[in-house]
Amino acid sequence: MDPLSDVFSLLKVQSVLSARLEAAGPWAMRFPGYQHLKFGGVIEGARWLWIEGVLAPVKMEAGDFYLLSNGLPYCFASDPAAPLLDGSRTFAEHLCEDGIIRYGTGGLRTVGAGGRFTFDDDLSGLLLDLLPPLIHIRGDSPQARSLGAALALIGFETEAARPGAAAMAGSLANIVLVNILRAYLDSETRPVGWLGALADARTGRALHLMHGDVARRWKVEDLAAAVGMSRTSFAERFRVLVGLPPLEYLIRWRMAKARSALKEGRDTLAVIAERIGYESETAFSQAFKRLFGESPGRYRIQARGTAPDRMVPVEVDPA
Repeated sequence: MDPLSDVFSLLKVQSVLSARLEAAGPWAMRFPGYQHLKFGGVIEGARWLWIEGVLAPVKMEAGDFYLLSNGLPYCFASDPAAPLLDGSRTFAEHLCEDGIIRYGTGGLRTVGAGGRFTFDDDLSGLLLDLLPPLIHIRGDSPQARSLGAALALIGFETEAARPGAAAMAGSLANIVLVNILRAYLDSETRPVGWLGALADARTGRALHLMHGDVARRWKVEDLAAAVGMSRTSFAERFRVLVGLPPLEYLIRWRMAKARSALKEGRDTLAVIAERIGYESETAFSQAFKRLFGESPGRYRIQARGTAPDRMVPVEVDPA
């Protein structure tokens, strides 16, 4: 499994695609903070997007996609100078029977659709800590080719109620997330951490090897040889791009998999330890406690006793 898919499998991504907004005239709406990620695409016209207190208004054209990641209140507008409305209330008041929010009259017509992604809270930092507050993928950029096809499908799916809409919406949202991240990886501004390191041929190859066989007793020299580098050069390159030495990264990834297994599965500590590359339950427990400050057994009890209910999708979500 490639590292990005591997991380997604652990994050337990839950997605909602909803809220087609067809608006006209001068308007501006403020939306409250959110959990994890918000996304959307502009189907027709243009709109402005900004994050309250963080980011100046950015113009979004037809074909553009955005991904918001810092959880702060944000605003959309056809005219940034227009008085701010309560976006959630406006959406609720203008929701039509066909599921489309229609607001305003006149010119400056804009159509867009969006939604959100939530993850396992314990592991959300694997992705969220590596993303800027806003990723803006322009529709005319070379990286947006696959997103253009997704936007056409989103436009089709949100313009009328159709059989299987919920199943299609979830699949489309996940396609959008992966392709926004792919486009971000291909952009001139390389992301930080392992996400950005995936775009580097040699470091990315090393990450693929570790994720592909997490239980192997990897040595730095083995990884260096596999990617055609000296041990010293590889170790430094990996540390600079990923932010951690190779074996420290491997330990943290093993522990991330262990936390997921402890929270979701029924395997014994011995089985989990063997699966992620530890010779004994004791060695695994010591490593886990050293990193998280508590034993795996205690974590399992607390995680299962306080884990929140799965998110229930809502019909209206700010676009």
